[in-house]
Amino acid sequence: MSALPEITLSSVPETAPSAGEAKVHGSMSATEQLGISPVGVYVQHYLRRLKNPTSDQTDHLKAHADHIAAEAAKAINDISLDDQEDEEESEELLSLDPKEWKKQDHYAVLGLSRLRYKATMDDIIKAHRKKVLRHHPDKKAAQGHLNDDRFFKCIKKAFDILTDPEKRRQWDSVDPEISTDIPSAKKKGDFFEIYGPVFERESRFSKTQPVPMLGNADSSREEVESFYEFWYNIDSWRTFEYLDKDEVEGSNRDDKRYMETKNRKDRIARKNKDNQRLRTLVDNAIKADPRMQKFKEEDKKKRNARKNAREEEERKLRETKKAEEEAAKKAAEAAAAAEENEKKSRQDAHKLFKKKQRALKLLFKNSNYFAESDADVAAATAKLDKILAAKKDIDSLAAVHEQIEAAHAAGNASAVVDEIVSQL
Repeated sequence: MSALPEITLSSVPETAPSAGEAKVHGSMSATEQLGISPVGVYVQHYLRRLKNPTSDQTDHLKAHADHIAAEAAKAINDISLDDQEDEEESEELLSLDPKEWKKQDHYAVLGLSRLRYKATMDDIIKAHRKKVLRHHPDKKAAQGHLNDDRFFKCIKKAFDILTDPEKRRQWDSVDPEISTDIPSAKKKGDFFEIYGPVFERESRFSKTQPVPMLGNADSSREEVESFYEFWYNIDSWRTFEYLDKDEVEGSNRDDKRYMETKNRKDRIARKNKDNQRLRTLVDNAIKADPRMQKFKEEDKKKRNARKNAREEEERKLRETKKAEEEAAKKAAEAAAAAEENEKKSRQDAHKLFKKKQRALKLLFKNSNYFAESDADVAAATAKLDKILAAKKDIDSLAAVHEQIEAAHAAGNASAVVDEIVSQL
């Protein structure tokens, strides 16, 4: 390459202070080597002139242009050393229309399809730097592709959206590459392998962080119930403004108001649909969760135990009541029988008493009242009546009967009767 032309400096102005009058206000900093990317509008002009040379171009200008192009290519190659792991850019991706930016996959445009919503701001900035260096219009111009900045505009739009927290949230809310499918409650397989990734996927939409995870088979009942309570009341930040329909160019105020109202209704409808989707996810998970089945069995056993205990208590009460009723019945029957026996005893005693009375009367009658004359008979009858009136119990009456009967056998019955009467 030929040497660059020498540059002649202008003379020192007359108004400049002399060497002795000069004042030092500071010292120069140490030299530092900086890398400057050979890109920009002037390089582009240089390359254009190189492609369409004019008669006034000199050899050193051509050499300088070659030097700049070589340095640009070297800079791009040096920065892109780690591009071996970059995502492959398909023809479909490179042919995106920047005017249709709402239809483009912003993560794919920046080469972040594998990370998507998990990409950090540092990931986005690095990916954007690589894409800019690869697809900058100046680089395309150096390669002979003039006015080819469509994909570069797509890169800029993707970067603008993904570095704006609100716009990125709107895009992440409707990212078509993120599945919104939920498992069926009857899906066969390991419950935690099926539902764990789904809840982890949906957890990014929660305003409350960190979000409780599904856990495992050994999770406590309190942890499981707390998990489902959280998901039934999850406060999702998911929004659907990104899907709003744009206003038609030239629309009047009424058309704009109509479009705003329609977009607002559509957002509400999509939000309600998504909330119902999450509710269905939780419902299906509860139905399929083996831990919930175990808890239900435990509750059922507890209910059955309480029921059995209550039924056992009621049975014992019934048996006790029945026993008491039977005891009362037996007591009543025993009392009635005792009363009957007592009545019968009294009747028997009364009959025996009457029998003893008749026996005593018969003893007097057969002994002619122990009298020798009719006048004595009347007196003896009066004594007999007196004895019968005085002796109210069978034992005393029987004793008197035996005593008089013995005296009659001895021949002194009249005297014994008189003695008995005198003692009454």
